[in-house]
Amino acid sequence: MSEVITVSPLGKTWVLDLDGTVVKHNGYKLDGHDTLLPGAKDFLTHIPPEDMVVFITSRTEEQRAMTEAFLKENGIRYDAIIYGAPYGERILVNDRKPSGLATAITVNTDRDVFMDAVFKVDERL
Repeated sequence: MSEVITVSPLGKTWVLDLDGTVVKHNGYKLDGHDTLLPGAKDFLTHIPPEDMVVFITSRTEEQRAMTEAFLKENGIRYDAIIYGAPYGERILVNDRKPSGLATAITVNTDRDVFMDAVFKVDERL
């Protein structure tokens, strides 16, 4: 059963890891090409165009052309990709709005399994 995450109607910034989260972990090394995880493309193509999509990856600049060509070929929109990130934790820190709205949400998934979450907009937030 999918986890339901309630969010506000405000524009969002989606920060997503690539390997093991959106595409098969090290698939480009093991298989010679990237492979989107089941459910990833459908989710990513339904992110509203006014939202920002940022990918973060430990891949090096040498994998930039291959990575961006794969995303383009698969119709995956993004606003930025950060390359060369350390292998450890990704820590997101953001302020809480005066209304009390928490502006940082985290989702951890098992490797090579796209997140099983549904984001539901609550217009009252």
